[in-house]
Amino acid sequence: MSESQQQAEGPRTPVRRGGGDPASRGRTTIADGVVEKIAGLAARDVVGVHAMGSGFARTLGAVRDRVPGGGRSATATRGVKAEVGEVQTALDLEIVVDYGVAIADVARAVRENVISAVERMTGLEVVEVNIAVGDVKLPDEADEEEEAELRLQ
Repeated sequence: MSESQQQAEGPRTPVRRGGGDPASRGRTTIADGVVEKIAGLAARDVVGVHAMGSGFARTLGAVRDRVPGGGRSATATRGVKAEVGEVQTALDLEIVVDYGVAIADVARAVRENVISAVERMTGLEVVEVNIAVGDVKLPDEADEEEEAELRLQ
């Protein structure tokens, strides 16, 4: 090809196949359970949160954890319910707080930590985090999980 022909055609540009930005080709869906695990772990990281879930759920979880094949993944989602849409999610958490903490401060910290973790990891907008404080762990009170383990032995 002569120099005059190359100038007439102009510089060569790479041909893009498939059209559009590669990041926009296809959909990503995130299961409710994924968001529940992220939220549960983020909530447990907050000082003043003793446990997640109702007393019955914690006792049942302790029994399930001891059964071979019961798995630990249920522990991460205990006390968390997520409703996940295409771009938004809403969460309901049930927590047990340690005696002596300011419940409003713990709830605020849980909300902030959960929203930050879920939005950072999933890209979903968290529209609400509802928190139900189901119990207060007293200093001299044995855990229901420990009691369940003693009964199993």
